[in-house]
Amino acid sequence: MAFSFFSSFFGGGNPTEPTATVSSIFIYPIKSCRGISVSQACITSTGFRWDRQWLIVNSKGRANTQRVEPKLALVEVELPKEAFFDGWEPTNDSYLVIRAPGMDTLKVPLSRSCEVIDGVSVWEWSGSALDEGAEASEWFSKYIGKPSRLVRFNTASETRIVDPNYAQGYKTMFSDGYPFLLLSQGSLNALNNILEVPLPINRFRPNILVDGCEPFAEDQWTVMKINNLTCNGVKLCSRCKVPTINQETGIAGSEPTETLKKFRSDKVLRPTNKQRGNVYFGQNLVCKESCSASGKEKYIKVGDPVYVLKKVSCPAEAAA
Repeated sequence: MAFSFFSSFFGGGNPTEPTATVSSIFIYPIKSCRGISVSQACITSTGFRWDRQWLIVNSKGRANTQRVEPKLALVEVELPKEAFFDGWEPTNDSYLVIRAPGMDTLKVPLSRSCEVIDGVSVWEWSGSALDEGAEASEWFSKYIGKPSRLVRFNTASETRIVDPNYAQGYKTMFSDGYPFLLLSQGSLNALNNILEVPLPINRFRPNILVDGCEPFAEDQWTVMKINNLTCNGVKLCSRCKVPTINQETGIAGSEPTETLKKFRSDKVLRPTNKQRGNVYFGQNLVCKESCSASGKEKYIKVGDPVYVLKKVSCPAEAAA
């Protein structure tokens, strides 16, 4: 069911006190590689600028992710610090810098022209992408141990739309499906209080981490304001294998999935809804202003208050 249908009030209005505060912002330039913690991020038509613009693909053009290649968790990515400033554009000396254990540093120019290649696919989407060249291909092929290429989303000719059953009129690049993922520190703390070994936030790869709210409160948020931007919570985030992968070693285990099954499964949270065997942790967002991302750039910053304007009464009423 579409967002406009399910986002009925529970509470709502225009609160004067924030529900939470943005405590961290993360950008993941290459899908399934390590993220970058930043103090602010620019809103674009597809999410945060630089987020999931690049993708590693196999010999068939299919996305390579940690689900299949967990050692991607060890790939560090760096952008110029200026890349997150207002109005910055790359020059001939601007690079995406990539490092991994046992590998020389790879520097990918940000301003060069790239060859367009067809047959790139991630989940339900397929289309063309910009090939970052032979050197990047050789680097990732050597690191993964299989023929691979690094490609960049071809914004000039391609569009990847968000599932209209949940949010109509939005688009993204190489994310799993939505422009933003929000998670609260309270939720992470509640999970870590149960786990034998606490986990860091990098297991869950959110874009926006907020603090100051009750654990799992974000499940119920359907409309919120962050720095005068309207963000809609459109779908609970069902978790895959990636949170079980230690981001410091690239080795998978059974947690936190086994623990999440006990209190964050659809059987527990949504007992009267169709059962899919999912566990949920976090809320997928879209930003209304991204549909008109032109003119003055719009940012979300660490420290921004989060005002919840609408919410559902329980997780069972949230889209998932």
